[in-house]
Amino acid sequence: MKFITFVLLAFISVKSYAVTVTISDLDQQTVANVVAWLTPLQASENKARTNQSFTMSQKDRQFTPHVLVVEQNAEVEFPNLDSIMHHVYSFSKSKAFELKLYREQPQAPITFDQAGVVELGCNIHDWMLGYIVVVDSPFYGITNEQGQFSFDVPPGEYTLSVWHEGFGDISSTESQTVTVSDTDFNYQLKQKVTPRIAIGVDEFDEY
Repeated sequence: MKFITFVLLAFISVKSYAVTVTISDLDQQTVANVVAWLTPLQASENKARTNQSFTMSQKDRQFTPHVLVVEQNAEVEFPNLDSIMHHVYSFSKSKAFELKLYREQPQAPITFDQAGVVELGCNIHDWMLGYIVVVDSPFYGITNEQGQFSFDVPPGEYTLSVWHEGFGDISSTESQTVTVSDTDFNYQLKQKVTPRIAIGVDEFDEY
């Protein structure tokens, strides 16, 4: 009987809720493509996923996806799916690296061991721009066209952090403490979001 009670209590303690956060801007309009993540205030609750690998491709002379969210210490591969060569690099504080001119796929993935925003570029194609947001939590996502994202998390106190490529300082994030229960909640950005300007791709570039 004691064993059954223990199992039941353990099951209750890890119960999770599907909670939806809605993010809006200074004009109270919902914002798509906001990276959001929840970091438990109790470190013991922050159980990172294991054996994860991610892919940031170069396709049609663009980074795909444009924004990739990964957990700290994740490995990311950079396959070149174009018929031309690319030269991927980053000077970001969170992760500076360089994959020199190559076709197909580099020999080894890159490990992103520090949380932060990593801005990507290509030395050959100046218009190519991408971002890898490295987070210290397994609870993360990107808001949809309705400015929403759902987290499946245990109840408790968390730090909600958000980032958007339209922030004035591309390396900055916003955060606040939230209480997660079975109730959805809203978050209003504290800074202006500048819309992304799409840069034309040179389709006649043979390199």
